[in-house]
Amino acid sequence: MIQSFNDLDVYKKSYALAIEINKLCLFIPSSERYDLISQMKRASKSIPANIAEGYAKKKFEKEFIKHLIIAMGSANEMEVHISFVKDFEYVPKNTAELLINDYRILGKQLHKLIDNWQTYSKV
Repeated sequence: MIQSFNDLDVYKKSYALAIEINKLCLFIPSSERYDLISQMKRASKSIPANIAEGYAKKKFEKEFIKHLIIAMGSANEMEVHISFVKDFEYVPKNTAELLINDYRILGKQLHKLIDNWQTYSKV
């Protein structure tokens, strides 16, 4: 039973990915601190934050969905940032590809939640 945003699998996955991204940023050169690192940290943290904020407004379906759409946008943004990290060779290619795949899956999960929110609306 879903009693809070913490119970949503998509929240748990997005939070875990944000932690992973913040650890990954330690391996990116400090010259990228105000550019790529900053963007990656912000976008990765935006996803669980928007899920949580939207959940607080779940009685207003349009508001909740708006926050899920923002979270989807941040998941897409993370795919781009991780592609840069991969192509700049800051991290191993396979590490980056696994993270890109995780964000693609997360985006699909967010899309599914948007499409099926009625199932959860009585929560």
